[in-house]
Amino acid sequence: MPLAVDIRKTFESAERRFTLDVAFTATTQRVVLFGPSGAGKSLTLQAIAGLLRPDEGTITLHGKALFDSAREIDLKPQARQVAYLFQDYALFPHLNVRQNIGFGLQRGWFNPRARNSSAQVDYWLDALELRSVGGHYPAQLSGGQKQRVALARALVANPQLLLLDEPFSALDSHLRQRMRQELSELQTRLDIPMVLITHDPDDVAAFGDQVVQISDGRVREHQAFSGYVRSET
Repeated sequence: MPLAVDIRKTFESAERRFTLDVAFTATTQRVVLFGPSGAGKSLTLQAIAGLLRPDEGTITLHGKALFDSAREIDLKPQARQVAYLFQDYALFPHLNVRQNIGFGLQRGWFNPRARNSSAQVDYWLDALELRSVGGHYPAQLSGGQKQRVALARALVANPQLLLLDEPFSALDSHLRQRMRQELSELQTRLDIPMVLITHDPDDVAAFGDQVVQISDGRVREHQAFSGYVRSET
């Protein structure tokens, strides 16, 4: 996966000063950012997605600059062709499953019509086995169904990179195991590169083709198939 991140961002408040200083290059289709809560994993993901502007540095995807402070490049999130799956899935409660998925195809803030037909939406309804709940609303869905709807909405626009923020944390242990397997099979079938953040070693075992361990805003260890390829103190 041709993703390279080299960014710095300082946050200051009356109580704390936190500096994010993260650099890594993705060499596989599956990268896990691993570390405790507050380490800077979500901030890194938000910077890649364009939801957070670093103070300085670069982010490139397939050789294209998404962010480059020296060249004053900072593409808007919708121009980055990056899909972001939020930890709480961020489904629209007033839209049904079909509309939630179709929202990713809309320009502006217009809600898709409840019965609009779209070949792309239909494809993902079938691919993620959501056809039977296409008219249901998020409150009527199970945790696993909500995650699949969020995945479908993220993938419907054919992104070049999928970002997942603690995607299994809201699920019980049995469903978590099943959804890991489903996501693994889906990612393999689609061959879409992904960056997943977690503090769960089981997620690392399932998706950690490449592991970037982050602590206190910095990369501490960088592990690939062949073992540790980078270590910082």
